[in-house]
Amino acid sequence: MADKIATRQAYGEALAAIGAENNNIVVLDADLSGSTMTKLFAKDNPDRFFNVGIAEQNLYGVSAGLAASGKTVFASTFAMFAAGRAFEIIRNSIGYPHLNVKICATHAGVTVGEDGGSHQCIEDLTLMRSIPGMIVLSPSDATSTKALIKQAADIDGPVYVRLGRAAVPVLYGEQDEIKIGKAKLLRNGKSLTLIATGVMVAEALAAAETLAAEGIDARVLDMHTIKPIDEEAIITAAKETGAIITCEEHTVLGGLGGAVAEVIVQKCPVPMAFVGIKDRFGQSGKPAELLKEYGLTAADIAEAARQMVAQKR
Repeated sequence: MADKIATRQAYGEALAAIGAENNNIVVLDADLSGSTMTKLFAKDNPDRFFNVGIAEQNLYGVSAGLAASGKTVFASTFAMFAAGRAFEIIRNSIGYPHLNVKICATHAGVTVGEDGGSHQCIEDLTLMRSIPGMIVLSPSDATSTKALIKQAADIDGPVYVRLGRAAVPVLYGEQDEIKIGKAKLLRNGKSLTLIATGVMVAEALAAAETLAAEGIDARVLDMHTIKPIDEEAIITAAKETGAIITCEEHTVLGGLGGAVAEVIVQKCPVPMAFVGIKDRFGQSGKPAELLKEYGLTAADIAEAARQMVAQKR
């Protein structure tokens, strides 16, 4: 995990690569191509790139029109402006007619940093997974981002992809298989299971290392697909480890934790805990400081795990 690459950077590189192979792909942006990294596609394919300006609702309205005409559309802006400002357009113009638009939203979560609470989208997974037929992805590193973007391009229908601003550790090798809808087992264990997504996967792995030194054997799952959630992996983990902790850089209200809890309560009830943002807005600060402030560090996960193991006993 020595190298660090932002998932938005990997997204831009993946988009440029698949764009070179598929002439049906068009890319749209709302005057943020330097930040969302769609500029990498635009450089090689200026005739298939459209900057609609600072008009996010229009961004997704135009995307819907292009998709209705048969194009595979990737449309990017910051998560706050996509899931937030343009929610109704995405719901009614893309989700309702089930159009082939990939909503690739960067700068999600509190690790946006100094931009502060107004720009730190911590509700997007909840909002996007509530739209019928919407696939929701939250990759943990550069390698998984590229794999998931490539697969998303082959899906005929709407996909939401949550991407970050900050560089994060590279967890996967090129040979690792990453598949939409299938959680990735990164560490086996029998004491409890840490189900993490996005930037929290690296934190969960670090927590598992700490716990191992204390005799607590934590399983770690990368739940990169929030919808459709991998029910089989969740139920297996619940049966084999007897306890679940979800870890997300997102509100605990309806995101990864909610999605996992819906499976657990219906299929295999076991003790659960939620490491995430507890009914608060974000605030300005450095990413590492904010992870600590909101209880999202490896140390926080490890402490939640200790309490869970004590509860099991």
